[in-house]
Amino acid sequence: MTWTPAGSEIAESLGMWVAALFVLLVLGQYLGVTLTESTAIVHNLRRRTIQWSNVQAIRVERVQGTQTVVIYEAGGRRTRLRAPITGFLNWDRGFEEKFRTIGRWWLDHRGPDWAPVPLPGAQWSSPVAPDENPFASPT
Repeated sequence: MTWTPAGSEIAESLGMWVAALFVLLVLGQYLGVTLTESTAIVHNLRRRTIQWSNVQAIRVERVQGTQTVVIYEAGGRRTRLRAPITGFLNWDRGFEEKFRTIGRWWLDHRGPDWAPVPLPGAQWSSPVAPDENPFASPT
């Protein structure tokens, strides 16, 4: 069998798509967050550890039809989690439950000495009152 130029281009294109799919499947297993007693270990392209005592809020952000969970830290840094995520082509039926689990874990493990810190240039429109749910979905 002889490959024509068109045939080799199709084979190369198919090979690139298969390789891209393989990379996405492998990386997809490593995205997300691991919850421990004292930290949230964020698995993105780089691994990052966030102390629960440093977390000020956990919110859902909506960008272009996609919802993601964002962790806000005392220094003003915000970390967007790559999973759980839900959107047009990637609808996660358990997104809300996963979001609430992360928020509940933070509330249960942030420690007795935790106190809210005013965030400079906070990303959400209204501050969280002491008696409000700090990880509630925006209305």
